[in-house]
Amino acid sequence: MRPEKNFIIDEIKSRVDQTPYVLLTDYTGMQVPQFNELRNRLSVAKAELRVVKNTLLRRALKDSNLPDLESYLHGQSAVVMGESDVSAAAKVLKNFAAEFQKPKIKVGILDKAVLEPADIMALADLPSKEVLQSKLLGLLMAPASTLVRLINTPASQVAQVLKAYADKGEPVNKAAAKEEPAVKEEPKAEAAPAAPQAEAAPVAVEAASVEQAAPATEAAPAAGEATT
Repeated sequence: MRPEKNFIIDEIKSRVDQTPYVLLTDYTGMQVPQFNELRNRLSVAKAELRVVKNTLLRRALKDSNLPDLESYLHGQSAVVMGESDVSAAAKVLKNFAAEFQKPKIKVGILDKAVLEPADIMALADLPSKEVLQSKLLGLLMAPASTLVRLINTPASQVAQVLKAYADKGEPVNKAAAKEEPAVKEEPKAEAAPAAPQAEAAPVAVEAASVEQAAPATEAAPAAGEATT
């Protein structure tokens, strides 16, 4: 093999070793402006699109101990490689193919596992890595903060109660004993009804009326005696 081909293979292998994923596409029928547009969109997702010869890619994958893609290495091949977020690159490919009907997604490799086209489409529907990280962080932090509130709030209340008793110079058990009778004496508040006293008042009035009417009755005969 010529030295320049070995150089290209080593370059592809070096790039493959640095990326967590490789997405293989068939760009047959794409125009140069479309190809450049796809490259620009992938660069935003921190990925690159590179045209490779099938024979050279086969050798680079083999040297990197990656799965054999022999059955997919035909036609005009271009590989997509990126820094970390495979879902972002897959989303760009899916949207671009829906818009221009090209390129065709053939196969992929993620962490040395083969991805079928359906798997790549599923990755395209996932949220971005940053969104997933923020959601995961929220799930991890929410229970922790709730647990801290549940533990700290009762503890602070108990500490305040103990401090109040300590300031009074009274033991906690003694103060608690003083508070118990107050609860038991609550039924006494229902005694001493005011209704009987209110009913006795008319009796006193009636007695006074009788006493006042009696002299008037006695005085009537006295007036008769004076006439005779």
